Amino acid sequence: MTRIRANLLLLSAGAVWGMGFVAQSTAMAAIGPWSYVAAKFGLAALTLLPFAIREARRAKHAVGAPTLGLFVLVGVAIFLAAITQQIGILTTSVTNSGFLTGLYVVFTPILCLALLRQAPHWVVWPAAACSFLGIALLGGGSLTALRAGDVWTIACAVFWALQIMLIGRFAAAADRPFLLSFVQFAVTALAAAPVALAVEAPSLRALGAALPEIVYGGVFATGLAFTLQILGQRHTTPAQASIFLSSEALFAALFGAIFLAEYIAPLGYFGCGLILVAMVAVEIVPLAGTQAPARS
Repeated sequence: MTRIRANLLLLSAGAVWGMGFVAQSTAMAAIGPWSYVAAKFGLAALTLLPFAIREARRAKHAVGAPTLGLFVLVGVAIFLAAITQQIGILTTSVTNSGFLTGLYVVFTPILCLALLRQAPHWVVWPAAACSFLGIALLGGGSLTALRAGDVWTIACAVFWALQIMLIGRFAAAADRPFLLSFVQFAVTALAAAPVALAVEAPSLRALGAALPEIVYGGVFATGLAFTLQILGQRHTTPAQASIFLSSEALFAALFGAIFLAEYIAPLGYFGCGLILVAMVAVEIVPLAGTQAPARS
């Protein structure tokens, strides 16, 4: 797969996540955050199970315990990211949540440099700043007073960056994308379910009321989008991937304007343009640095 196709997969994941942001928020009217995370990721795991089984049957080698342990580690990261984001949505505004979640575009190259000693291409740093500025402008260009939910959301951005870094570290080496998807979803669902049952005790009626959000969140925003992320990140770096994935803020704003008649200020359209500039830059600039081989 070419890097352009890989980045298109990441862009598609951002689009699906952008559509899922409304579902993630409206589900809280019927069930609690632990219940939503458990149900959504449980459904996602069931959706990916047939694909993981088919992949295993076609694989030449079985997956060893060390590799499964690494997949579980990715699952722990996505669980921490998902639950902190969902808790944060309860006590912060949609604007603040979208703004602060987008911090992962800055945290990802920092974590790669600090933990993996992996220095990204120089263009990633200005592109990350450009993308985050675009996200900020989409959110109105400012934050209201920080609340507890904002702190939870900042924490979630760190965990999302960690998950992106781990996917970039293990996805290509393991060459089992559907198994990795299934394991990370199953780990998240199993981690959230006991707390959901003990603290929130969701009823069947409450789960039924949130069923459309659970189905979209589980099958599409989780099962499909995260698998696209894994497939795409096998052919690009975590830092570059985070910039393309940050397009979720752009798509959330655009889909909100199209389907919910939400207003985007002129400054917001400028923010959309900055995100697009960042994505084009990380795609084009590295190619400009390569030279064609000399003719003999």
